[in-house]
Amino acid sequence: MSDVKVPEVQKKRPPRAAYALPSLFTAGNIFLGYLSILRTMQGAIHFQAHPDLAALDFRIAAQTIGWSFVLDGLDGRVARMTNTTSEFGKELDSLADVISFGIAPAILAYVWGVHFVSPGIGGPASDQLQKAGTFLAFLFLVCGAARLARFNIQKNPVPKNPGSPDKKYFVGLPIPAGAGLVASVVYAQGSMPITDWMWSCAWLALLAMTSFLMVSTWRYHSFKELNVMSPRSPVTVVLMCAMIYSIWNWSQQVLLVLAGVYVASGILIRIGGLARRIFGRTPPKTTPETQIG
Repeated sequence: MSDVKVPEVQKKRPPRAAYALPSLFTAGNIFLGYLSILRTMQGAIHFQAHPDLAALDFRIAAQTIGWSFVLDGLDGRVARMTNTTSEFGKELDSLADVISFGIAPAILAYVWGVHFVSPGIGGPASDQLQKAGTFLAFLFLVCGAARLARFNIQKNPVPKNPGSPDKKYFVGLPIPAGAGLVASVVYAQGSMPITDWMWSCAWLALLAMTSFLMVSTWRYHSFKELNVMSPRSPVTVVLMCAMIYSIWNWSQQVLLVLAGVYVASGILIRIGGLARRIFGRTPPKTTPETQIG
């Protein structure tokens, strides 16, 4: 009896129009970054005559960066769910991230945190502060762009402190998280610009630290092993509902805490790894299963 060959079932290619769906989310990401820049500029114009109106402009500028974070997470998931991933979509997403998480937060960080500082520290010192603010805001943009470039070209980078093999990690702070920290601070502070030079110096120090973390090789959890479509335990469902409720009612405080904890997590993990190495408690070397640039 001869063997009967069963023809292989080929996956049906999605219709061409389906490839536009993820790009629509990416286009929305670009629009929100553009809107954030516009509202920051309007806030700078309104501050002298209408401080309350300027605060509203800065608040919206920060919120649009936050919504860009949401759309940035959706476009990739939609592309994978609809099997419409493409090189064009990846490149467009990277360009969108430069606008929404690089240019927009850099301009917001400078205008909100440096531009309106009162000249009480003296003319030359005030000029130096303005120059430092210009440089550090630009440094944030350059480091974010470098972070995206490294993400695009590296397939399986290994951080200085490899983690558990069953987890997925980012190598360096992702640029959306850096932009989220900038936006969450502006949003949590009531969006009124900084006018005191001491607070402005602290703000620039935070901006410099964030820039360094983006180009570092320190480990950050990616949470990409979490699948919204997979079954969830009752405890996970309760925690997710509590998180949504907290953000809805105390968005300023909760978003600031979430952004700050995530940024600080990479620092704490790095300090913990150095402490284990110094005190001779180095764990057995393991290569993580998946690293994400």
